[in-house]
Amino acid sequence: MDASPLMGSSSDAPTSGEHQMGTTIVGVCYDGGVVLAADSRTSTGMYVANRASDKISQLTDNVYVCRSGSAADTQVISDYVRYFLHQHTIQSGQPATVKVASNLVRLLAYQNKSMLQAGMIVGGWDKYEGGQIYSVPLGGTILRQPFAIGGSGSSYLYGLMDHEWREGMTQEEAEKFVVKVVSLAIARDGASGGVVRTVTINADGVKRSFYPGNKLPLWHEELEPQNSLLDILAAGNPDAMVQ
Repeated sequence: MDASPLMGSSSDAPTSGEHQMGTTIVGVCYDGGVVLAADSRTSTGMYVANRASDKISQLTDNVYVCRSGSAADTQVISDYVRYFLHQHTIQSGQPATVKVASNLVRLLAYQNKSMLQAGMIVGGWDKYEGGQIYSVPLGGTILRQPFAIGGSGSSYLYGLMDHEWREGMTQEEAEKFVVKVVSLAIARDGASGGVVRTVTINADGVKRSFYPGNKLPLWHEELEPQNSLLDILAAGNPDAMVQ
């Protein structure tokens, strides 16, 4: 039996299309380094393909990149840049600077802008200029900024960033700030969700942190996290389902 009339064309399926990171990515400079943050939702059409993806990729020991747009496009850019920077480090005998890494991302994005859907934020620390954030949006522009936001969730964040970001934040203040920013985008943007991952980069090295969804701040009329049916049954207390 031909099921196609019942199922419709494959292009109408909720899982059709490439993996997209309808995303929120943030990079913030603080006094001594930078903090990068991202949500973790990756979608394919209307389907959440991965609810805990890692959108912050390592380029060198001291430089990381936040990725938004097509997952495949941003992954291949990251892989190429990581390879080129490794060769650069071998030839020069010293680690690549944040500026060099950012311009390699910009070069690949710009030269292939008609084929790629990639918006990226490069952040890192080097001994020459300290902590730096570079924004490389769609099309391959490059712009150094004290903070940068990107992805579909960024539309909800401009007012908050302008109002609450300030120069000279401590590391702890910057880390709390980026978690607050990404949690707001998760609350407002249907294409952002999951957990929040952060990467802090400074002269002492790199620190990764993970914030599960039930530990994020709630906004306005958001509902408190509830146990799923599986959690309730695993706890052996089916009466908990009765309100």
